[in-house]
Amino acid sequence: MSRDNYSYKKYQKELARKKKAEEKKRRKLEKKAAEGAPEIEQVPLSQDLQSEQ
Repeated sequence: MSRDNYSYKKYQKELARKKKAEEKKRRKLEKKAAEGAPEIEQVPLSQDLQSEQ
């Protein structure tokens, strides 16, 4: 009969928690950056070239 490796399970759970927290922090920073930056309206390249000719 084998025993569970509780310390490994705990370590994996802790890594998952840290990864989730890091992703949440990254999403918040991206959202904050998107709100702070003005929206730039992009013109499709084909329309831009046609207007120059």
